[in-house]
This record gives sequence, C-alpha cells and structure tokens, in this order.
Amino acid sequence: MKTALIIVLLVISIVLSILIMMQEGKDNGLTSALTGSVDSYWSQNKGKSKKARLNKATAFLGALFMILALLVSSKFIK
Repeated sequence: MKTALIIVLLVISIVLSILIMMQEGKDNGLTSALTGSVDSYWSQNKGKSKKARLNKATAFLGALFMILALLVSSKFIK
C-alpha cells in the first residue's frame, strides 16, 4: 500500500512540476501600473482561459500532493 502511494506521489510531483513550468510569469505588475494597460479579455473570461485551468489544476494537484505526503509519512499506513 505504501509503495503504491509513493509511486502516485512521484507521478503527481512530476505532473505538478510540468504544470508550474507551463504557467506564465507575473511580470506585468509595475509595467501595467505605469502604462495603464488592462487585460479586459482575460478579466472577462477568467474561468475559461488556459491560465485559469492551469491554476485550478496546480492548486488541486498541490493539495493532493500534500495529502499524499502526509499519508506516506504516517505511521498508520504500512
């Protein structure tokens, strides 16, 4: 049982790493404040964009990774 959890944990860690590398950086903070540019398309369609799907998948897999890490380190599962 513990071996299967470790294998699943490794697969999730690889997928999570790939998802994090696929996300865009947030380097438009000061630049957009100075230039006044606004992403109106992205602000209107936040739930349907690729960025939103990546954020949701990253959050879900991150939570699942933490839960599995706690289970693997638990003394109750052998």
